[in-house]
Amino acid sequence: MASVNKVILMGNCGRDPEVRYLPSGQAVANVSIATSTRRKNRETGDMVEDTQWHRITFYDRLAEIAGEYVKKGRPIYVEGRIKYGKYTDQSGIEKNTVDIIATELQLLGGRDGGGPGGSGGSGAGAGSDDSGSSGFNAGAPRTQSRPPQNQAPSGAHKSGFDDMDDDIPF
Repeated sequence: MASVNKVILMGNCGRDPEVRYLPSGQAVANVSIATSTRRKNRETGDMVEDTQWHRITFYDRLAEIAGEYVKKGRPIYVEGRIKYGKYTDQSGIEKNTVDIIATELQLLGGRDGGGPGGSGGSGAGAGSDDSGSSGFNAGAPRTQSRPPQNQAPSGAHKSGFDDMDDDIPF
């Protein structure tokens, strides 16, 4: 039976990425993302905001892109997988960790990282993981633009479909 381990997060960066390179030359970047939910308090009727912090790890070219373009406070979209881990702290106590290993990154907001709903955005896709393999499919972030709508080249004949819009019953 197949299994799925996929996480999708959209939130604001809590700090600038920390980029470092492993002895193998592999780039690694870490960042924290805050996601918030709002709910109404049953007792007081006030709106309560619950913020969760997520540790994100980027590898390879995606780590370099994150290091260059992701900044504190900037809204980003991340896809990845959950990775659980354990370590022993200095006092000998075993601690559990939860990390998101990112495979996709989408920069949201304007070029200045202004906020949600800004123009366009930049994005990069990756198929990298912590095993050292990388299927990165975009060399660098690219600006997304919408194609022009309802524009026909000058002097072009209509195909006849444009004037049929009024006849469609739905």
